[in-house]
Amino acid sequence: MIILHIITRLIQGGAQQNTVLSCAAQVRAGHEVHLAYGPIYGPEGSLLEEADASGAVLHEVSGMRRAVNPWHDGRCYFALRRLIREVRPDVVHTHSSKAGVVGRAAGWAERVSAVVHTVHGLPFHDRQPDWVHRLYVGLERWAAKRCHHLVAITPAMVEAFERKRIAGPDRFTVIPSGVDLGRFEIGEDARVLARGRLGIVPDVPVIALLARLDALKGHDDVLDILPGLLKKHDGLQLLFIGDGWRREHLETRIRDEGLSGHVRLMGLIPHERVREVLPAADVKVLPSYQEGQSRTLVEALLCGCGIVAYGVGGIPSICVDGETGKLVPVGDKASLAAAIGWMIEHPEQRRAMTGRGRTLVREKFSAESMTGELERLYQGLLTERA
Repeated sequence: MIILHIITRLIQGGAQQNTVLSCAAQVRAGHEVHLAYGPIYGPEGSLLEEADASGAVLHEVSGMRRAVNPWHDGRCYFALRRLIREVRPDVVHTHSSKAGVVGRAAGWAERVSAVVHTVHGLPFHDRQPDWVHRLYVGLERWAAKRCHHLVAITPAMVEAFERKRIAGPDRFTVIPSGVDLGRFEIGEDARVLARGRLGIVPDVPVIALLARLDALKGHDDVLDILPGLLKKHDGLQLLFIGDGWRREHLETRIRDEGLSGHVRLMGLIPHERVREVLPAADVKVLPSYQEGQSRTLVEALLCGCGIVAYGVGGIPSICVDGETGKLVPVGDKASLAAAIGWMIEHPEQRRAMTGRGRTLVREKFSAESMTGELERLYQGLLTERA
């Protein structure tokens, strides 16, 4: 089988990790795998080295840009059509919004036997201007007619597409985004070692937010509630792990509000080193206003952290309220503070939740499970169209 994956940017993100893991597994299974992507730039890191190590043949498409731009988008469309004619794939599998729209159009125009798109996160959300929201919904409706099947990483994605009349449940297969579980195997002393590396004393509470520095990830919400948490929890430390375009904004706010002694901007940490740092935290918080499944919550559970998150997108499939973590209504900062405080004040119950979360992750979110289901989906589509 010849498989061509298309993704907008190979930054250090969940959709990109999902795609690179899929490429590596498909190469190991004996398939010829190609990966097309746009230019990598900015502070959000790169998965180019990991993609190259996957064994896939890499193709940078210069016109593939995240922002809507008719000039670049047209160049990208024709470049992808040329690439498809050169590679002659049996399957074109697109990922992320821009690559999903342009890549599906190119694959459909070239009459590829199986055109598949994975919805890693919703391109439309309630915090967008109305015209932007309607534009993205319209583009997704148009693109949904130019593929043979859709994959959603959570049932919430299917429900959202059905509500917007983009595509019905019969067009979807739900395949959770898999994680390389072996990469997050940690020892009993992981917490002590991680705190030693960071110079954090053993008995202070630590909160971590692992995400790119983006307005929708909720860093400001955590800073809003931090003064109240500091009054109740002596020595509390907050780690922002990741980088992005809002770094300067956050640095300014932390300095101006006198929070420098309690907040540490860790910057971008290579994915393979996350397990060296994340176990230092008691609680991994994710007050995100837009999220697909959140691989970082999966990674946090594997690293022994309690999890607190806004109940948006597919997060409830991992953060099951009262079972594997604490789920908070979106934007409810008082409840966010209360949930974090409860986690800090109830270490035994927190550890029990984390243990249940680890079991859930190992059962449902392994890379092997994800890639096996993709293989069956591809084979089924190709058999139908033979």
